[in-house]
Amino acid sequence: QLVESGGGSVRTGGSLRLSCAASGYTSRDNCLAWFRQAPGEERKKVAGIYKPGSTTYYIDSVEGRFTISQNKAENTVTLQMNNLKPEDTAMYYCAADRGPTVGHYCRGGFWGEGHFAYWGQGTQVTVS
Repeated sequence: QLVESGGGSVRTGGSLRLSCAASGYTSRDNCLAWFRQAPGEERKKVAGIYKPGSTTYYIDSVEGRFTISQNKAENTVTLQMNNLKPEDTAMYYCAADRGPTVGHYCRGGFWGEGHFAYWGQGTQVTVS
């Protein structure tokens, strides 16, 4: 089970921190990710992190503004979002695969939503 928190409404240039708490599975070699879905659009990848080495992947539009990280002890994954823009407005979802996953597949961003077995319920981010 994955449970997101931390969404909200902010002004352009503001920051938000999303968290995702995982429970019920204990795979070590996971790829964890954040996706987002804007109204009328498909769900799209945003960032990913390979659990064993914490290596990361970002789409170009968030590189340098967003940071994905994990706390292995607490089994949480976080998305720190800075310098938010209106085009970041979307429902944000965290996702985890079943593992084990090859590292370069995760950190290279070669995955889509079909790769992930576990999903959170989503948290809304609105930037105006």
